[in-house]
Amino acid sequence: MSRAQLHVILRRTDDWMDGRRSRHTDDTDVLLRIHHVIGELPTYGYRRVWALLRRQAELDGMPAINAKRVYRIMRQNALLLERKPAVPPSKRAHTGRVAVKESNQRWCSDGFEFCCDNGERLRVTFALDCCDREALHWAVTTGGFNSETVQDVMLGAVERRFGNDLPSSPVEWLTDNGSCYRANETRQFARMLGLEPKNTAVRSPESNGIAESFVKTIKRDY
Repeated sequence: MSRAQLHVILRRTDDWMDGRRSRHTDDTDVLLRIHHVIGELPTYGYRRVWALLRRQAELDGMPAINAKRVYRIMRQNALLLERKPAVPPSKRAHTGRVAVKESNQRWCSDGFEFCCDNGERLRVTFALDCCDREALHWAVTTGGFNSETVQDVMLGAVERRFGNDLPSSPVEWLTDNGSCYRANETRQFARMLGLEPKNTAVRSPESNGIAESFVKTIKRDY
């Protein structure tokens, strides 16, 4: 606090009131407009509500509404969205080993996407051997990841390593918990090819570390 401010404070009268705190504003009109917005868009938080009110005010030639005021009004009237509970970090330690000593014991699979210059998204699904790290097969599409794409990659990987034959012993097929990997059709097709589907623990990307490392390398280099 500066000396000038201290001098002003000491010279205040006993009936002095802070005008910033004693100011009362009528929020009725703003509250009605907020209710109109969230009535049509109930999942909008105060920031989106404020953005819509600001845009409408500009169109109507009215003064813009402060975001803090919108937050205060919504908080006082219990209109704020409930905060999502924080997800505690997993206490499960990854103590296993993804790599194996011999080829064709465990394969892993994952997917990634690139944004092309024309705005399209290129999505790649691949399979790797967890011993020699060879990219056994991959599929590329501008659509989404689905069960059929994963099945194509499975079949291509088996044909690359075993030709027209099937593995003499099941090969572990390690993936994350994506819906395309957990689909019943995918798991049934995997077993028909001599693969044994295995999913990593939830929120444990390190459990599929070889595939995750491959994705990071591709994105870093290309």
